[in-house]
Amino acid sequence: MSYSSLAKEILKLVGGQENVLNLVHCATRLRFKLRDKKKASKSELEKVNGILSVVESGGQFQVVIGSDVSNVYKEIMKIGGFGTSSSSEPESKGSVTSRIFEVISGSFSPLLPALAGSGMLKALLTVLTMTHLLSDKSGTYSILSAAANAVFYFLPIFLGVTCAIKLEANPYVAAAIGGALLEPNFTALLAAGKTTTFIGLPVVLMSYSSSVFPIFIAISIFAILERFLKKVVQKDVQMFLVPMLSLMIMVPLTAMAFGPFGVYAGNAIGEGISFLSAKSGIITGAIMGAAWTFLTVLGLHWGLVPIILANLAAGGDPIIAMAAAAPFAQMGLALGVFLRAKDKKLKTLAGSTLLPGLLSGVTEPIIYGLLLRYRRTIPYVAVAGAIGGAVSGFLGVKEKVFAFPCLTTIPAFSPMTSYVIAVAVSFIVSMILTITLGFEDKHEVSQNKTDIDSELLIRKKVVASPLTGEVKLLTEVNDSVFSSETMGKGVAIEPTVGEVLSPVNGTITTIFPTKHAIGIVSEDGVEILIHIGINTVQLEGKHFTQIAKQGDKVKQGDLIIKFDIEKIKEEGYEVITPVIVTNSKDYVDVIADDINQIKKGEILLTVV
Repeated sequence: MSYSSLAKEILKLVGGQENVLNLVHCATRLRFKLRDKKKASKSELEKVNGILSVVESGGQFQVVIGSDVSNVYKEIMKIGGFGTSSSSEPESKGSVTSRIFEVISGSFSPLLPALAGSGMLKALLTVLTMTHLLSDKSGTYSILSAAANAVFYFLPIFLGVTCAIKLEANPYVAAAIGGALLEPNFTALLAAGKTTTFIGLPVVLMSYSSSVFPIFIAISIFAILERFLKKVVQKDVQMFLVPMLSLMIMVPLTAMAFGPFGVYAGNAIGEGISFLSAKSGIITGAIMGAAWTFLTVLGLHWGLVPIILANLAAGGDPIIAMAAAAPFAQMGLALGVFLRAKDKKLKTLAGSTLLPGLLSGVTEPIIYGLLLRYRRTIPYVAVAGAIGGAVSGFLGVKEKVFAFPCLTTIPAFSPMTSYVIAVAVSFIVSMILTITLGFEDKHEVSQNKTDIDSELLIRKKVVASPLTGEVKLLTEVNDSVFSSETMGKGVAIEPTVGEVLSPVNGTITTIFPTKHAIGIVSEDGVEILIHIGINTVQLEGKHFTQIAKQGDKVKQGDLIIKFDIEKIKEEGYEVITPVIVTNSKDYVDVIADDINQIKKGEILLTVV
C-alpha cells in the first residue's frame, strides 16, 4: 500500500480529520490527540497492511508504523491540511498523570533526532580518542565536540521551545527564558559566588546547562502567565508588552525559585536511584531490565528521560545502563524468531526489525510486530531483561553520554566490558528461550503450517494493460524512483491513446488530486500504481479528465482517466507511464510479457 493510501486509511479510521486535535510522530509511531476516541476504530486499524499496532497511552492514540512513519505522517499532514496543530480547540484534560507524561513526551519527541545524533557523535569521539586516532587537544576534536555537546548544553533553550509548543505558549519567549539561564551575565554571577540578590531578595546560583526540570517547571508556569496577560493587557500593546512582562517575571522567578527547586528535585531523584543501585544493584537492575519494555509500550519511559539527562549532567546515569538489557532482550527475541520461523514472511519481518534495533536502538517494530503478536514471548523478554539488568546493576555500569542502547553506542557506557557482558547475557537468554520454547500458540502453529503448505502451490495473477502503446523497461524511465524498482516491479508504457483503463477487477484506492496517478487493489490483493508521465504532478490536473472516483469498484477495462498526450508533451513533460506492482515483495516474481506493442486489455504482467 502506498504512503498516500495508508495515510487516507488511517485518517478515516481515526474518525476523520475533523476528529484530530493534534498529530506528531516519533521514531516509529503516529501520536494522535483525538476529540473523541470512540470514533477511532482500533480493531480495524490493526488489520491495515502497514500498521504494526495501535496503542492508547498518555492521553494519545498511537498508531505504530515503523521506519516509514515520517513518510506516512507527511501524507496525513497534506491530506488533512494540518499545521503544527490541527486545531486550536483545547485538548481534553484527562488525568494529571497522563497530562504530565503527554507534555514530557511531546517535548522530547521532536528533539530525539538531535539527542540521538549528538549521542552517537559523542560515542564516536570516545572511540577515536581511545584508539588514539584523534587527540582531544586538537582543533578537529574541539569542533566535533562542540557539535556533539551543543544540544545538551543548550537543552533548556531547546526544551523551552518544544514544551511551549506543547502547552500552546509562545516558543520564542520560552527559548529566551531558557537562554537567560545560560547567558554570560548570568553565568558570570555563579563564577563570582554561590549566591546573589534580586531587588534585595536572595538568589541561590547554580548551573543550568543540560538541566531539564527547571525549564519544565518554568515553561509550565509561563504558559499560564501568558494566557493571563493576554486577557488583561490591551490588544494593541500585547505584541511587545506580554513578552516583556513574561521575561521580567519568569526569569527572576526561575532563578530564585523554579530553577533551584527543579535542580534539587532532579538531583534528589537521581541520588535516590543511585542509592538503590548502591544498596542492591542486582535488584534495582532486575526491576529496570524487566520493566523497561512495558514502560515503553505504555509510553511511561518518557517520565524517566529528565532524570536520565540530569544524571548524565552529574557525571553518569545508571538507569539506561540497567534498562539497556530490555532492548537487547527484544533484539534476541527477533533473532530467535528469525532462526526458528519456517514462514518466509515471518523471517523477513524478524530480520527487518532486528537490524534497526542492532544498529540504531529502535526496537518498537520488534515490540509491536513480534512481542505483542506472539504474547507467549513476553515472559522471555522480561526474564532476559531482568537477568541482564541485574548483571549491569551488579557491575555498576553507567551511561556517560545520551544514546539509544545498540551495537554502535557501546562506547557510551562505562565500564564498557561490563556493559557488553550485561547486554550480551540479555540478548543470548532471550534468543535461547525463543528458539527452545517457541513463540507460537498451538493454533498459530497449525495455521502457519497451512499457510506454508499453501505457499508451495504456485498461483498466477494476471494484470492487463491499462493503456495502448509501446512497452518499455522500467530502466528506461527518466525517474530513479521507478527505474530502480524502489516502488516495485513492473513495466512502462509509452501511450499512443490517452485513456487509462482498469487493469484488474478491484477497487480504486487512490486518485491523486492532480489526476496523474491512480492506485488500484485487485480483488486478490495485487496493488497497482499507474503513474501517467514524469513530473506531471506539476500540471496540477491540467489536460487530465477524471472519469472514475476514488473508492469505486471497477472491472477490468473500465475507463478511469482520459488525458491529452500532445498537450502534455507541449507543456514539456514525458508521457511514459510506469505500471507498478507496489507490493511486489509479497510475491515470488512479477513477470512482464515479452512484447513491444500492446493494446489496452491485453496481458501485461503476470504476478506469481
